[in-house]
Amino acid sequence: MHRSSTDASFKTTQLTAEQGDDDTSDAKYSGYNVLGTELSCCCSNVRETGIGTGFYRNGFCSTGDNDVGRHTVCVQVTEEFLSFSKSVGNDLSTPMPEYLFPGLKEGDRWCLCAQRWAQAYNAGKAPKLFLQSTHEKTLDFIPFDVMKIFAIDAEESASVINKLDLQRSQLNEILKKDVTDNDEAFQ
Repeated sequence: MHRSSTDASFKTTQLTAEQGDDDTSDAKYSGYNVLGTELSCCCSNVRETGIGTGFYRNGFCSTGDNDVGRHTVCVQVTEEFLSFSKSVGNDLSTPMPEYLFPGLKEGDRWCLCAQRWAQAYNAGKAPKLFLQSTHEKTLDFIPFDVMKIFAIDAEESASVINKLDLQRSQLNEILKKDVTDNDEAFQ
């Protein structure tokens, strides 16, 4: 599940439709995060505007066939990132009510396109992110080891990973015991 590469640059190409077949627009379904656990809400009410983040505006960084930009990375925006994004043609500071977009200010949480985060990373302007609220499809663009470096929730996420590793270890012990018991039964 986790990518270990820490290459200096990441994919910034457009996605094809067949890559986005796991989520729907149903606000109750959110998918899985980059840790492999249930996706946590990124922000369901940006600055009390009543607007949630995400392609589906349900607060989750879910994705699907219609989300060509892959709004999958839950970030906390900074002025530096907002200036960078505007300089490359994506003004995230100006409200656009027709798209239920409140305009972002420093400190806001928002589901950012994976390609935009990779572009900002390559330019040295990437904002911090939340692993537990970042959709697993982000791994198609950004190595997990790099995301961990930028994680605001790194300590909590490490605890989740440790718990999952313990569960895997316990399951492996059970499976080994079952295999040994079955081998003995056939002798």
